[in-house]
Amino acid sequence: MKQIGSIMFIFGALAAITGFMNSVPRLLAWIYNWGETTAWIIKIGLIITGAILYFMGNKKEVNKE
Repeated sequence: MKQIGSIMFIFGALAAITGFMNSVPRLLAWIYNWGETTAWIIKIGLIITGAILYFMGNKKEVNKE
């Protein structure tokens, strides 16, 4: 779960940062089909969900020890 969260966070952050330079990763280019506002909602959602999954996976690893 930690790896999935980190991948989601990285892709969301990349899309947000490269969006300011009018360049978007090909994997996330489809989110602009619904408009700029929806694309931002999806990017922010990826960042937040990725961070939550990362920290939840981190807590589970600590509890196993």
